[in-house]
Amino acid sequence: MKCPYCGHADTQVKDSRVGDDGTSIRRRRCCRKCQTRFNTIEYVQSRDFIVVKKSGDRVPFERAKLTKSILLALRKRDIPQEKIDQLVSSIVRKLEMRGDHEVQSAEIGKLVMDSLFAMDKVAYVRYASVYKNFTKPDDFKAFITKLLGRK
Repeated sequence: MKCPYCGHADTQVKDSRVGDDGTSIRRRRCCRKCQTRFNTIEYVQSRDFIVVKKSGDRVPFERAKLTKSILLALRKRDIPQEKIDQLVSSIVRKLEMRGDHEVQSAEIGKLVMDSLFAMDKVAYVRYASVYKNFTKPDDFKAFITKLLGRK
């Protein structure tokens, strides 16, 4: 593992432990050259798959992009990081269990929407505003009216 600070290729693992979500390993590392310490997180990658965008473009699935979009929706919400990690892992597992090499971006969006609905309604609305491409305040009003009727 390369040191993110000096680029030296020789680092030493100081400590390893299972992540809070049980699907990752968190490693504490130290660079042998600059002595800087840093963390890495390892996940099992059981299947590579491609995301098919609305435009038809095909891009490799990136767990980090999924996590980032969920974190944006949950920004300043009182949700523990371990719950967020579990949510992301759950969505990734569902995608992997499908068995297909390609997945539509809309399917990923639906999984995220369903998960956020169960976790935090404000984050659900935030995510929906981007996912459903809200362009005016009436879009929010209609969506929230529908949400209130769904309860």
